[in-house]
Formats: sequence, C-alpha cells, structure tokens
Amino acid sequence: MLPTPQRLLRIRKDADATYTLELDTGDRGFSFAPGQFNMLYVFGKGEVPISISGDPTRPERLVHTVRGVGAVSEALIGMKKGQILGVRGPFGTHWPVERAETRDVVIVAGGIGLAPLRPALYALLAARERFGRIVLLYGTRTPGDLLYRHELQRWRGRFDLEVEVTVDSGGSDWRGHVGVVTTLLGRAEFDSHCSLAMVCGPEIMMRFAVRELLDRGMNPADVYVSMERNMKCAVGHCGHCQFGAEFVCKDGPVFPFDRIADLIGKAEI
Repeated sequence: MLPTPQRLLRIRKDADATYTLELDTGDRGFSFAPGQFNMLYVFGKGEVPISISGDPTRPERLVHTVRGVGAVSEALIGMKKGQILGVRGPFGTHWPVERAETRDVVIVAGGIGLAPLRPALYALLAARERFGRIVLLYGTRTPGDLLYRHELQRWRGRFDLEVEVTVDSGGSDWRGHVGVVTTLLGRAEFDSHCSLAMVCGPEIMMRFAVRELLDRGMNPADVYVSMERNMKCAVGHCGHCQFGAEFVCKDGPVFPFDRIADLIGKAEI
C-alpha cells in the first residue's frame, strides 16, 4: 500500500497532452508482465492507475505513457526531470504472451490503448521465432494523437511484422488510411482458427473490434481485452472498479472476452 519513491529520468511528449515518463528503478530494476499497471502518486495531488508501457526485458527502465485528463495525470505530465513521484505495483493480470506461442497474434489498439499493448509487442518480438504472423492494427482520432511515431516507423519496416495505422480524420497532410480501426480487420492476414487477439482502447471500440474478430471465426476464449476503468486502490478494497462480480484491479485488467461477454457494454455496470 505504500508508494516507493522513484526519480524521473526523462519525460517526452508523444502526442497531444500525452507524455512518456521514464523512471529510475535503481540497481534492483522493476519486473513486470505485459499488461500490468502501477499506481503513480504525485505528492500533494493523489495517485492514478497507469499501465506500464516499457519493455519487460529491460527492468532497469520503468516507463509509463500518461494522458493529462485530470488533476493527478496533469500533474504527472507537468513534472520535470529529477523530480520524485511514488510508485505502487505492479498490479493486475497480464497479456497471455506464452499462450500465443505457435499461433498468429492480432493486436488491436485504439488511441492511448497502444501503451498497455506495447510491452506485449516487445515480448513477442523478443522471441519472434515462437509465433506465427504478428499483426498490429492501430487507430486514433487524428494524426496528432498517434503514439510512438518513430517506433511505428521502425515496426513498419520489419518483414516479420504487419503494421496498419488509421485515423478517424486525417486532414490534407495525412497520406494513410482514414476510418475506424475495425475497418482494418477485414484485410488483415491471419488464421482466425489459430490466432490469439489482444485488444485495448475505448470500450465501444473494443466491443466492435471483438465483434469483427468473432465474425471472422475466432474463439471468444482467444480474444483478450483490457478493461482499465475507475481504479482507485489497486487491491480490491474500495470497490470503485467493480465490474459485475469482478474487480478490474485484481481480477483484471486483462480478461478473456468469454469471461466478461455478458457484462461489457451493459448499462450501469
């Protein structure tokens, strides 16, 4: 329950009101599984749950991508190099990278949802020979909302990774796809009967993405979604993140879709 003080090594703007923070973990490092989150505490402001967005094979670097949408998150993105913040974690379930071995893997990200999925992609690429096709489909509202632009360019240059990016509204300078991210699923190449999907983004986007994946023949047990929402304590005591009989902070945030199919999108849950 007590936050550990960590020093901010660097902060980088990634998109509109979105920054990536890299923390000094000291000699011990910081081990985590792709998909887990930390509680980040700003002294005098409070704490918020933020997914870990760094490379799990590099525990000396603790990385979070934060969008300023409230008092605490805005304080986080306003911090300067060398300042101290508190960290509790890691918490929660993780993306099933090991279960994906020998299969095709489809990663569908919407907006800042790419941040929780980035560690999974790092893990997949670190053991690339163990997997079939790897497909990354990423969509944002505008080009200004795209995360990790330089990294996306590197990924698109790989021959062993399919990357497709789209925006809802591109403007005159945009030369890529225009449309919601689910429109990319129809032309993505993967074996739907031998695939595993990982989906993260706004809840409505996840519902439609899952529907498309199921329409292509995927098993609901092979489709995983991240349901980060309303988390306050991270240990299941406060009840803010109750999701039916589940608590997102300790039973999630990553769930197989068949486990929550009756809950997602239902009013007042």
